[in-house]
Amino acid sequence: MATGTATRITLATATPGGGFPLYGGVVAEVINAIDPTLEVECRNTKGSTENVPLLEASQVDLGLVTGEVAFVGATTLRIVAAMYATAGMFVVRGDSAVQAISDLEGQPVAFGARGSGLVILARYVLDGMGLDMERDFTAIYLDRAGDGPDMVLDGRAAALWGGGVGWPGFAKVAAAGGRFIAPDATAARQILAKHVFLKPLTVPADAYPGQNEPVRSVGSWSFILARPDLPDEIGYRLAKALHQGEAQLAA
Repeated sequence: MATGTATRITLATATPGGGFPLYGGVVAEVINAIDPTLEVECRNTKGSTENVPLLEASQVDLGLVTGEVAFVGATTLRIVAAMYATAGMFVVRGDSAVQAISDLEGQPVAFGARGSGLVILARYVLDGMGLDMERDFTAIYLDRAGDGPDMVLDGRAAALWGGGVGWPGFAKVAAAGGRFIAPDATAARQILAKHVFLKPLTVPADAYPGQNEPVRSVGSWSFILARPDLPDEIGYRLAKALHQGEAQLAA
């Protein structure tokens, strides 16, 4: 809706402490600075699985959605921009005995916020390895994504699942000496053979504190999606502002 001379745009993100609110805040800041006729406001939600129905019902204008959720059900929605690649992996404390995903079986694992697309990614990754989140792990689902790192650091969880570069949960555990655990080459081939919409992805070295080697895993791209009835003219202005603000967004 228009407010004065600016068109207000609602951007659905996710729960506080996760990557989507961080990214969405920067997106809003960049668009608002470049195009003063747009006023993007972020809205915290449960994440990708809530954002899709909100978009389909035109209750929000834009939503951040992971690739898995977009692939499964977002057929009526339109892509405004691709966000970033999300390579799924676990982080454990530096003093953990865990060396492989199999070492986490039977242990408490924080898989992310309820409704988060990262939880959906975990299901696909583990399914490709013949594992089930509820059967083979003591699965912990969070009300706030930001609660996960502390659970690992204080020992309530053996690991935290997440993804991508610059993800706040990973950054916090890595800064305290954490290590990353991802599917090995054999497991990755099994996952990609079963779930062809996933792709091999690599988190480059030094993406997180103390991470001296690249982490090879699997995952997908996330997207900024628009409600089906968003006017083309507004979609064009949003995409143009993102393009013009690419350097600011990357920084």
